[in-house]
Amino acid sequence: MTTRDLIQWAGQHPVILLPAFVAPPVMAWLVGRLHGKENGRLPPWKYLYAVFVYLVCVPGMFAGVITAYTLFFSGENLLDANLLVYVLPIASMVATLVLIRKNVSFDDVPGFDRLSGLMAMVGCSFVIALAIQKTRIFVFFGGSIEKLFLLAAGVFALLKWGTYMLFRRRGEPRQDPPKFPSA
Repeated sequence: MTTRDLIQWAGQHPVILLPAFVAPPVMAWLVGRLHGKENGRLPPWKYLYAVFVYLVCVPGMFAGVITAYTLFFSGENLLDANLLVYVLPIASMVATLVLIRKNVSFDDVPGFDRLSGLMAMVGCSFVIALAIQKTRIFVFFGGSIEKLFLLAAGVFALLKWGTYMLFRRRGEPRQDPPKFPSA
């Protein structure tokens, strides 16, 4: 089964897809009401929040990559795309993360730092791939080599931080993301 086959299959089964992506934000909201203020960081709840985070972020990141690929690389029209496949996982991810953040700090959610490192690496990889595809136009028709080096340095810093956050050991301290000068 190819990725295209998987996307087409998912689009043909909205009865499965819709509840699967509507349930996590609703459940995160309900869990927030169950434990009350300031208790989300305590053991049973923070692990439940970790499950919700992974449950929505993995398909949300996949849908984000597929949507970005469709938009920037293949040049397909997103108006013809199935919204349940392309938009619903991203919307579910954003809504769930917002609801979780209202109840608990992401620093207290186990594994969130690794997942945010993975998100940074996926985002940087996409930027690198897009820059490589567009570089021939960017460098030769108006973009300066300094801008290209600044882009490469920024992507490298984010990749380095994302790799560290993704693969660090339990005993190693967390590292703050790189700071960039304001433009």
